[in-house]
Amino acid sequence: MYIESIELKDYRNYKELHMDFSQGTNILYGDNAQGKTNILESVYVCCTTKSHRSSKDRELIYFGKEESHIKLQVRKDGVPYRIDMHLKKNKPKGVAVNGVPIRKASELFGIINVVFFSPEDLNIIKNGPAERRRFIDLELCQLNRLYVHALVQYNRIVTQRNKLLKELAFKPEYESTLDIWDMQMVQYGKEVMRYRAQFIDDLNDIIVSIHHKLSGEKEDLKVIYEPHTAPEMLEEVLKKNRAQDIRQKTTLNGPHRDDISFHINGIDIRKFGSQGQQRTTALSLKLAEIEIVKKIVKDYPILLLDDVLSELDSSRQNHLLEGIDHIQTVITCTGLDEFVNHRFQIDKVFRVVDGTVIMEN
Repeated sequence: MYIESIELKDYRNYKELHMDFSQGTNILYGDNAQGKTNILESVYVCCTTKSHRSSKDRELIYFGKEESHIKLQVRKDGVPYRIDMHLKKNKPKGVAVNGVPIRKASELFGIINVVFFSPEDLNIIKNGPAERRRFIDLELCQLNRLYVHALVQYNRIVTQRNKLLKELAFKPEYESTLDIWDMQMVQYGKEVMRYRAQFIDDLNDIIVSIHHKLSGEKEDLKVIYEPHTAPEMLEEVLKKNRAQDIRQKTTLNGPHRDDISFHINGIDIRKFGSQGQQRTTALSLKLAEIEIVKKIVKDYPILLLDDVLSELDSSRQNHLLEGIDHIQTVITCTGLDEFVNHRFQIDKVFRVVDGTVIMEN
């Protein structure tokens, strides 16, 4: 699978843009704050419906405009697809595939798979559990439509349950209706946890050998899924803690509070690991993402590297670059000098200056 071209209209700092990509390695270089990351973000948004850094569509729209448009031309298994996405300030986004509007995001997932790697991802190990849940959700949603359905339903139910918990302060007679939400929350919560547990198992099958190589064969890495509440206990825990939920006006238990941990030679590196170990693990995680897509989809994903090479030492850079010579990759950086020593194939180079993209080869 690969991206052929992208068109932007009124997206971030781009009034209009058209770019044709190589199937190999594409370099976007230029000073900071010129719009390099915005291009990678637009690709990611068009493939997943979500930004890696913003939760609100209106933040993606050119200042003073009401909507923006992304058009992505992609090819998978020799079949061309056109993905059109309209982002609107005060309305839900509109998405069409080959000119046919889609109703659910799950209809978009699976057409094209992307792996996004940014400097922020290097902190995924030591940051809060929300980022690690987000990592699982973004990857699983691209790979499993059943997971998308279960997660959307679960999040909707938790939102409605929390709304009811707030209303009970004024209408305590509605407490019995919590039973309805709890029943559905248990149903979809168990599904979410089952898919997450399977994903972590699949991830471990791949990441162990990757990290062993990255660490000079000195470290054994294991990713551990830490459900906030065991699936078989969810119904009982919800009943037991209902009074506390009512007092605090929020749902305190369930997979919306899950986490994952990373153990090297049996030690939890989130708590006791060095910064180097945490960064190597984050890199292992991204390289494993690529391989897990290959295993499930039978094709490599598109790799988006946002100024991440400058954050890695030369050894980690080499390990990353060795793994991408057969993958369509779009890389942002501030200058080309950092690539000279690596001597790997660069197929297209673009210079980005204040929302203008100039192809240099």
